Amino acid sequence: MSLLKKLAGETAIYGISSVLGRVLNFVIMTPYLTNVFMKGEYGVVSEMYAYAGFLMVMFTYRMETTFFRFGSKDQSIDASFSTAALSIFGTTVVFLALLVGFAAPIAQLIDYPAHKEYIVFFALIIGFDALSAIPFARLRLENKPLRFAILKLLNVAINAVAILFFLEGCPRLIDAGWDWPNLIYDAENRISYIFIANLIASLITILLLSPSFFKIKLSFDKELWKKMMRYSMPLLVVGLAGITNEVIDRPLLRRLLPGTLEENTAQMGVYSACYKLAILMALFTQAFNYAAEPFFFRNAGRADAKSKYAQVAQGFTIVGCLGFLAILLYIDIVQYLVAEEYREGLKIVPILLLANLSLGLYYNFSIWYKLTDKTVIGAYISILGAVVTLALNFMLIPKIGYIGSAWATLACYGTMTIMSYFLGQKHYPVPYPIWMILFYIALALVVYQINLLVRTYVGSGTISLFLINTGLILFYIGIVWLSVKWKKNKPHPSIPT
Repeated sequence: MSLLKKLAGETAIYGISSVLGRVLNFVIMTPYLTNVFMKGEYGVVSEMYAYAGFLMVMFTYRMETTFFRFGSKDQSIDASFSTAALSIFGTTVVFLALLVGFAAPIAQLIDYPAHKEYIVFFALIIGFDALSAIPFARLRLENKPLRFAILKLLNVAINAVAILFFLEGCPRLIDAGWDWPNLIYDAENRISYIFIANLIASLITILLLSPSFFKIKLSFDKELWKKMMRYSMPLLVVGLAGITNEVIDRPLLRRLLPGTLEENTAQMGVYSACYKLAILMALFTQAFNYAAEPFFFRNAGRADAKSKYAQVAQGFTIVGCLGFLAILLYIDIVQYLVAEEYREGLKIVPILLLANLSLGLYYNFSIWYKLTDKTVIGAYISILGAVVTLALNFMLIPKIGYIGSAWATLACYGTMTIMSYFLGQKHYPVPYPIWMILFYIALALVVYQINLLVRTYVGSGTISLFLINTGLILFYIGIVWLSVKWKKNKPHPSIPT
């Protein structure tokens, strides 16, 4: 159990950094931004960050995971780090030159012809973030979650402070009679300052990480690089398909909804704001993946590795379902994290929470193709997920709007999870307690339905409802505790394949 406790501890540290960072960025900044910006403006910010997701995958081409695979071998961590870092540096220079050089036509292509500066800002942001990727990955592989967490928190804090400086400080200084803020502030182009703040934070982060490049002698191992690229290229497909599943709905909403471009951008803003209410589940999933991926690689050679992986999946499901219930049963409080005009989109939150739970299970079930070097199969699974995402978005958005995008996200992650599980049982069978996993999910859904029924009788936002919902949470915890205790020495078999 010490290994699992260690994983839980590392997940907690990664989670604390993610949670505190997102608390600063979400609990403070999201309400602020949704009140400062109109729906259309917030939609622009969301769409640009969707494109940034694609750029980040292209700039890093999943070299972090490749570094875990090769760097986890004895005495190869420095060579793997050096080769991966230099590879990303070289490609980043090329990508930056292309994006900056073609900023104007790219801005025209995505319907922002008057703002080619958006492209330049994001090229630099993603460039700095890409250079940070391998140093951050090394911190994870070397079991240094605390330093990782501090740097991530600092990045978020700098970003938030810079946003407030530009959007609040500069106008106030100008009103007070100061002249110099006029040199850097343009009230007609406030959206740019969101991106400039991010650029400042990313630059400072890579500067703080730069000593890791000088602690070792940087050298490029051509033969090692070829092996790493053969491993990485299928993962690039996985990454591109994954980011398609995660963010393609934003630009599609802007173009497939039946309204005008401005109206559709406003609806995209509503969707994006409420999408963030599923943030706590996404935070847990992200924190888990930060800790679990290097954990899986480090312990792959253990005789009991597969049983540990099974226990990890069960524990993830229990905590994930608890997060699902905590957000939905207290949605009357959680909803205040976005401005009132955005709350019409709250109906997507349960769907997206289930989608994030499915994504976390996929992270558990998909480790097999990384450990067995069958990353090509992982690419096929991700491509299938992307096909599901695109097909359902094109089918559902014109009919039911952004709710269709939420259902497409759930269908995509659910499909990928099921495919990865069954293929994994053939190539790298792990005795996942699948029936217990399904039981926990079903129990959470039943408790949520009870909450909806109770809500119709006692009303929303009442003290009675909060007390009853707290009782429902305790009921869920109690049932789970009894089930774990009862089955402690009776592990469930996996579904036969």
